[in-house]
Amino acid sequence: MDSFEDLGVGGELVDALSSQGIEEPTPFQAAAIPVIRRGNHLLGRAGPGAGTLIAYGVGLLERVEPGGGAPRALVVTPTADAALRLAESLAPIAAAAGHTLASAAGPWVLPDRADLLFGTATELLAWARAGRLRAESVQALVVEQANAIQRAGGLGELEALLEFLPKDAQRVVLALPTPPEIEDFVKRHARRAVQLPPRAVEVEAEAGPRRGEVRYRIVDEPRAAGALQLTAELLEDARHVCLFFASDDDAADVGDFLSLHGYHGGPPGDPSAPLWLASTTGGELPARRALEGAEAVPVSFDAPTGPDALDRRHGGGRGGVVLALPREMPHLRDVAKRAGYRVVPFPPPVASTARGELDALAARLEAVIDGSDLAPWLVALEPLLERRGGAEVAAAAVSLLRAAEPAGSAPALTATPDARAGATPARGSAIKRTAAAPAPVPFVRLYLSLGERDGAGPRDIVGAITGEAGVEGSQIGRIEIRDTFSIVEVQEPISERVIRALNGVTVRGRSVRADYDRGASRGAKRTGTRTKSQGGRATGRHRRDGG
Repeated sequence: MDSFEDLGVGGELVDALSSQGIEEPTPFQAAAIPVIRRGNHLLGRAGPGAGTLIAYGVGLLERVEPGGGAPRALVVTPTADAALRLAESLAPIAAAAGHTLASAAGPWVLPDRADLLFGTATELLAWARAGRLRAESVQALVVEQANAIQRAGGLGELEALLEFLPKDAQRVVLALPTPPEIEDFVKRHARRAVQLPPRAVEVEAEAGPRRGEVRYRIVDEPRAAGALQLTAELLEDARHVCLFFASDDDAADVGDFLSLHGYHGGPPGDPSAPLWLASTTGGELPARRALEGAEAVPVSFDAPTGPDALDRRHGGGRGGVVLALPREMPHLRDVAKRAGYRVVPFPPPVASTARGELDALAARLEAVIDGSDLAPWLVALEPLLERRGGAEVAAAAVSLLRAAEPAGSAPALTATPDARAGATPARGSAIKRTAAAPAPVPFVRLYLSLGERDGAGPRDIVGAITGEAGVEGSQIGRIEIRDTFSIVEVQEPISERVIRALNGVTVRGRSVRADYDRGASRGAKRTGTRTKSQGGRATGRHRRDGG
């Protein structure tokens, strides 16, 4: 499939996509758009990086009529942040087709009258129960990253939301990987769903030959900063770096950014340019020819959209590096598996000043490996190791360990008593320190002018504290959500910082006032308490006033 016109996409949408630098459909878009446009149920084994937003966005914009005065399609996302980000990304394209869209999180004009509405299952369910959502008008429901929703325990709320929707409403479920819980959900709520890619493709990929190895580096947004760092590293040994982009616009923008730092770009094969710029719109094949026999390293600025794109850029023994956002890693692994490639991490170099500390940490870990029975842990972690790989799991475990240790301490590590031969580690057990435990850090109670009436939950509060004050989740203790306010415990040394950071922050559309809990009556009846144990992860949306 060469273009969106070939898919039968209308001219206004084609022009809107082109204005955003989206010229050619990805393999998933080419397969999914016709299915969604026809109103069929769909199970898409795809995630960020495959072009899922444009796939269901274009399909729904062509299918539903605009201006109905109520949402015609709902998009359920794992977090409020994701809902806001996706809505903002699709909004310019929707506007070109005469549609309006909104997110249940953040300020939007008349979100309950938008044609497409994004939000978490919790938010959309609350709207449905409150009568704010005209559920009978909904023609389609999209579930973004259903596997992430399932891991967070959100399938129950999603099922409850479905009770409010018409039985014949279209279901589009996107998940990568696709665990049994999601397969069961689709069987019960989206019978005879079209599956993309078909399961037969996955089976063939498992048995396919290994064709090579591709390295990846996980970067944050803006991705251009990661490209700059990687380019500087690679050009220490290589004569050229060939950057592949999804569009000419991206190639031009990032090329300008890199040239500001002295890395001048040119077309693939230019002997005078250290940086070669190529895009999927006509530049990949010339770049492939230029790479043959050249001292050049191919780099994908974004995760290749499919096996063919990965092979064109990194096949034939060229190797190279893929820059990937954390949310794109499941897609990258899936594409590499189907293309027959192994992906391995390519972390940034470690500063020499940190080398001694890392060597000491490595020695401590080696002592645990040599002196402990790790078999029970390996059994318990096997599913995670298969999904994420040993290197990433080990790095995450070290990160948790370091976060739990006081600054400057270096206690020895041993396995817990639960690590007996053949025993499964008890729930909540972890690696423990044999050195004397440090003195506990005292906690203090803070008052926040945010409660159940505002729709706030522990995730929102922890998200605001960690995001605005820059503290760790382990420094937050018990959270009590009451009717019009909340009480949260934080470690005493960070309490002033948290108070300063939260005053003026907007959470759930409400400006927050933070102070020490003085113990005085707040004049509100306690209507129930929800708690969050220390170390929880935050996903709530929080914004500065006017931000």
